[in-house]
Amino acid sequence: MGCQTALFENRKDAARQLRESLPLEKMKNEQWHLVAVSSGGLEVASHLSERGKLHVDFLFSESITAPQNDECEIARVSETEEIVINEYLVDNFDIQYDYIYGEASRRHEEQILASMFQHRKGRHFESMENKIVLLVDEGSETGFKLLVAIKSILAMNPRAVYVAVPVVPVEVVESIAPLVDKIFFVHEVKDYVETPCYYTTLETIETERIDKILGEKNEF
Repeated sequence: MGCQTALFENRKDAARQLRESLPLEKMKNEQWHLVAVSSGGLEVASHLSERGKLHVDFLFSESITAPQNDECEIARVSETEEIVINEYLVDNFDIQYDYIYGEASRRHEEQILASMFQHRKGRHFESMENKIVLLVDEGSETGFKLLVAIKSILAMNPRAVYVAVPVVPVEVVESIAPLVDKIFFVHEVKDYVETPCYYTTLETIETERIDKILGEKNEF
């Protein structure tokens, strides 16, 4: 199935439309923490935060793919070393769990720690204990980034966890809805293609832009 008509001009437009469904005054008064789960989500979060000047951060994670197919995601590991696994794929492809945990450790050491040093000078992700968290992404094909972020944040005992995403598949909403307090979205799509299809322009987020959004969080 090919791309459909774009729903958003760019990430700024997506954030503008998404903002209309968010409780902005409540977010500002309660000082919600916006946590991006991807670089594109970080750009969306930065636009959501403009007026309220809310705390914005990035929870890094990396994909774990099948041994013989590097395009098939079977699990994901976060920087807090939480892991989510697609049990259906693992069972049907007869993949050993030792492989998944070994890959999780390797990707954490080689990729996630590198991202943490590059963008936070090695500082670990701030504890969200007793805080209200809004997880943000630009879209979601599988929901894995959101799922591993939800698992990571819930392990910190937050006061509440919400999700905000401009466009999202119906099945992803169904899978994460029981885990969070509420999901905010603009479009819930039945036959989801891939996220770039729903944007007229979806530019690559450069390293300098990530650093700029995180701002002083780069400094000790």
